[in-house]
Amino acid sequence: MNAGPTDHLAGQTFNCPEDGSLKKIQVYSSAVSHPGKIILTVHEFDKQRKNWGNILSSSEIKVDENDTENWMQFPLQSIQLQKDNTYGFRLQSPDTLIAIGEAAWPSKYPFEYGEEWSINNLENKDHYYKYFSLAFRVELRA
Repeated sequence: MNAGPTDHLAGQTFNCPEDGSLKKIQVYSSAVSHPGKIILTVHEFDKQRKNWGNILSSSEIKVDENDTENWMQFPLQSIQLQKDNTYGFRLQSPDTLIAIGEAAWPSKYPFEYGEEWSINNLENKDHYYKYFSLAFRVELRA
């Protein structure tokens, strides 16, 4: 059985360091298989229950092989984020596969500001990784 782009989703949760307006999220792309679109959705996230809330904002961009080893820019309709709340973003594509840059943390000290997340529709089970983080930037304005 071949897995297609719609069978895999990835994302990242993060604790908001300050009150502010979210304008953009950037995600580092290690590879792009072929031209297509990537959809990013932003959610509130309940870290105790591991529950994704409703979509707060979303962005769709077109990517191709030239986006390999570059920061993908996802401009967002401005939303207010609150200090110390947990949010997350999910990435999915109906028509391409991408590899996303990530960082690994030492086993003694997990990433404290959020968790990397993934799911595949073949298994339909959420996976959270506190020792890994996607390579991402959040543009938050006070």
